[in-house]
Amino acid sequence: MSFKNVAVLGLGKVGRLAATLLHEGGFEVIGVDTQLPLGDLPFKCRAGDISDAEVIGELLSTVEAVLSCLPYHLNIELARAAHLAGIHYFDLTEDVPTTNFIIELSKTARGLMAPQCGLAPGFVGIVGASLADGFERCRSIRMRVGALPQHPTGLLGYAFNWSPEGVVNEYLNDCEVIEGGVRKLVSPMEWHETVYVGGVKLEAFTTSGGLGTMCDTMLGRIDNLDYKTMRYPGHMELMNFFFHELLMRDKRALAGEILTNAKPPVEDDVVYVHVAAEGTENGGLRRKEFVRAYYPIEIAGARRTAIAWTTSASVVAVIEMVRDGLLPATGFLHQEHIPLEMFLKTPTGSLFKAGATSHG
Repeated sequence: MSFKNVAVLGLGKVGRLAATLLHEGGFEVIGVDTQLPLGDLPFKCRAGDISDAEVIGELLSTVEAVLSCLPYHLNIELARAAHLAGIHYFDLTEDVPTTNFIIELSKTARGLMAPQCGLAPGFVGIVGASLADGFERCRSIRMRVGALPQHPTGLLGYAFNWSPEGVVNEYLNDCEVIEGGVRKLVSPMEWHETVYVGGVKLEAFTTSGGLGTMCDTMLGRIDNLDYKTMRYPGHMELMNFFFHELLMRDKRALAGEILTNAKPPVEDDVVYVHVAAEGTENGGLRRKEFVRAYYPIEIAGARRTAIAWTTSASVVAVIEMVRDGLLPATGFLHQEHIPLEMFLKTPTGSLFKAGATSHG
């Protein structure tokens, strides 16, 4: 069933842009945050305590869908409220326990429960599954994503354009993989490798959450599946020193504050995506790759950072597909079940064609 009214909770860079894209796509949008951003916005806004169950319950009774751009720890209660209201739920979380909770909720949902609709998990899972579908038998899918400054400085070569809380969790939580046909948990910041994108040398290492639900979907169908984060060389060794030798793993909130203070966000960023699948086609072994560099682009009269628009466009394209009846209207949405070509044909998904530099 088509729907039009969407609440967007959390109006940081990603939330504001997602709400703007939804507004431009014909949705009636209400943006909500504890403190509203300065300046004029093209959609309606209201201030409200986004941790207050009564406030959220009243809000969700007036809309047909909600998009959470909030810190992951607020998503469980929001998903519960959306389930109670019988509306569609979307978020950007990479947190595995949050997603597992939403999977259980979805079994009795009257609307669609769709977490993990960002870049990774999210878009890269759509790409990985699309590459795998082209094989008679797929033996591996390797997915790598890096959101980085274009002009790095210092030994870390990084800037916190994404949630520091999310990055810290990705660096410290166990990582799901399929190795040799067996589903496993492995440690983060290991399995180090070198990757090149357009001649730029990067390192890749295991981080948590990027696979979304792909291990569930692909177990028994594929021999090897993993996700890694890409950074400029030397980053992983320094972060292992910071978290483990200095014991900052025991002080996650403080770790996030220290890192953000040291490496604040930048405007000139780049998002590298390197997805590769190997398998048999017409009886022979082949490798297929999707390698892109995404840079800042102009949307709705303003320049948007690469991480902001790729993340926002990922979830908005999915919402457009649900509205248009191209995806299920109830239950749980696995990102890897979304057809890539259909995704790229949506008004917002088409940004991934316009804003990309292709390297494969």
